[in-house]
Amino acid sequence: MKPALFALLIFAGLSAPAGAAAMPVAVVASPPGHVIAVDWQEPQLLPPRLRNHCSFENFTGRPYCSDHCGGGYQVYYCSQMSYGCCPLGRGYCDFDGRLRCHP
Repeated sequence: MKPALFALLIFAGLSAPAGAAAMPVAVVASPPGHVIAVDWQEPQLLPPRLRNHCSFENFTGRPYCSDHCGGGYQVYYCSQMSYGCCPLGRGYCDFDGRLRCHP
């Protein structure tokens, strides 16, 4: 019994998601020095005017806001000049502070 439990604990530890240090990030132009995760933006990172139609993603349970983007889309904010809609988890801010969507 103990070897099976030990193997289960090792498997659970290896299958855990990567820590925040392993998450890819991009530095955006506004506000200076602010770092935004590439694949997801929490509602707290959005300006108050874009925090509309917020919900939780089905599989991961992460919160997001769609702000009139429609079903399956999420609003991303990179700067005052660059924000908009991308499919859930597919938006990111490039190093020039512009919104991009993964294909």
